[in-house]
Amino acid sequence: MSMKPTPPRSSFAIAGREIGEGHAPYVIAEVSGNHNKALDRALKMIEVAKACGADAVKFQTYTADSLTLPSDRPEFQITTGTWAGWNLHKLYQEAATPYDWFPALFAHGEKLGLTVFSSPFDNDAVDLLEGLNAPAYKIASNEFTDWPLIRRTAQTGRPVILSTGTAGLDEIDDTVAFLESEGVSEFALLHCVSAYPAPIDSAHMRNVTALRERFPVPVGFSDHTLDITAPIVATALGATIIEKHFVLDRSEGGPDSSFAIEPTELKRLCETVRDAHAATGGPQFGMKDAETKSPIYRRHFYATRDIAQGEEIGPDNVKAIRARQGIAAREFETLFGSTARQDIAAHEPVIWEAIHAR
Repeated sequence: MSMKPTPPRSSFAIAGREIGEGHAPYVIAEVSGNHNKALDRALKMIEVAKACGADAVKFQTYTADSLTLPSDRPEFQITTGTWAGWNLHKLYQEAATPYDWFPALFAHGEKLGLTVFSSPFDNDAVDLLEGLNAPAYKIASNEFTDWPLIRRTAQTGRPVILSTGTAGLDEIDDTVAFLESEGVSEFALLHCVSAYPAPIDSAHMRNVTALRERFPVPVGFSDHTLDITAPIVATALGATIIEKHFVLDRSEGGPDSSFAIEPTELKRLCETVRDAHAATGGPQFGMKDAETKSPIYRRHFYATRDIAQGEEIGPDNVKAIRARQGIAAREFETLFGSTARQDIAAHEPVIWEAIHAR
């Protein structure tokens, strides 16, 4: 039975790390199948993600049978894109992370102080991850309308992050309403373009803005473009989660290696999106905190020569220069044509007390 709808939260924490407005983007380094069926490589990728500054590393928990059928029918053959020529079942067999690895993966992340979680693709996967005390769940774009799976993750009471690739606004509205009806208040929506790789001119980054305006929850970006430009743009638009596939070495291949970034790029991504977030403060006008520590010299009027008492003030005896004293340059119409109340020495600031204003 569905629960009473629960209002969503604008921020929540995963393993103690707050996510939402006012917090630097939560960077998820996505391993997917780029471990190439080597546990040592998967463990190394956790270490590298930690060293690069990621907040979390994410895997995918499925078997080929949980995603598709072992069929050779035409509709199960991939004919275009990165995986052209593959049979779906065989591709998923190749890319799947063995279930018996997950205890070691979670333990290694805990040892390093790096959050490890995963995208489940069926109830058995959720059960496995629950047994490992997974701190959150990620729903992939193609499972965005798999409400039975979403219900099972909702039953865990843990935060849920959902990618929205290919979903229309009506579907997003419906799934958000379903989450709320299932009692989920801690969830986030990620803009995503489900193309592998996604062309930069098809990134549609204003979707981040549209999602933020429509839903009072953390909004992020799951990126499949070839570099880190789009995540920086997403951060500037208010994204609070950034997910990016990575690989230790693209030249060694891997199911997702063609659109994954290498460690040097991941490090730069982590640093740059946090800098981008830090740069998006405000709006704030007038003197900023940083400016109070800088030598600010705005234009003020100073005497360019000695001015005698009673002498008229004008461009021939005063000049607006960069300085911290004197009448502001914007007051020139009031100043020009006034007379000196007292003698003003050359290179002294011209102040209101020293003149008879017009």
